[in-house]
Amino acid sequence: MTDIETPRRPLAMAIFLIVVGALGWWAAFQLTIDKFLVLENPDAALNCNFSLIVQCGKNLSSWQGAVFGFSNPLLGMGGFVAPIAVGVGLLAGARFARWFWAAFNVGILGALIFIGWLISQSIFVLGTLCPWCMLVWLVTIPLFWVVTSRNLAEGVFGSRAVGFGKGLRSWAIPVTVVCYAVVALLAQLRLDIIGHLMVGSL
Repeated sequence: MTDIETPRRPLAMAIFLIVVGALGWWAAFQLTIDKFLVLENPDAALNCNFSLIVQCGKNLSSWQGAVFGFSNPLLGMGGFVAPIAVGVGLLAGARFARWFWAAFNVGILGALIFIGWLISQSIFVLGTLCPWCMLVWLVTIPLFWVVTSRNLAEGVFGSRAVGFGKGLRSWAIPVTVVCYAVVALLAQLRLDIIGHLMVGSL
């Protein structure tokens, strides 16, 4: 009787997807609760409102906070279930088809584009940094780079991209840090976050 070798499960990828999905879902959930509080009482004191700059009340009350006619956090509560489900599936030994990984990647790309627009609106139009929104940004950016590099390296988008994907895999974290740095720099240049923090500490 011969032993059949079981394919090794991508444990790191599975845990990563579950963690970022759970963090993103929790942020969206908190924003949804805050939205209900604002609807009930527009003058409600939200736990995420720390100052004129760091707050979520202004974002939730703006039209940018409900682009599709309903509160944006509802998109997050639905969307972040996907990486959690994929991560749990991988832990259970599931092997997803190539088209599934491609569709999953496209969905994450859509999320990245959307939060990119929300970041620009938050910094340059609303002049605020929403704590829960920033948590969504924090997890969506690495989610895109990690999943994209994985799919490229595994040939999801064709054999010609495999070499590039393998190289990108080792750069996924540095690229994510660069993205964080760009957002932080834009926020500092536009909103002078450090200056506000120094004044608030006096």
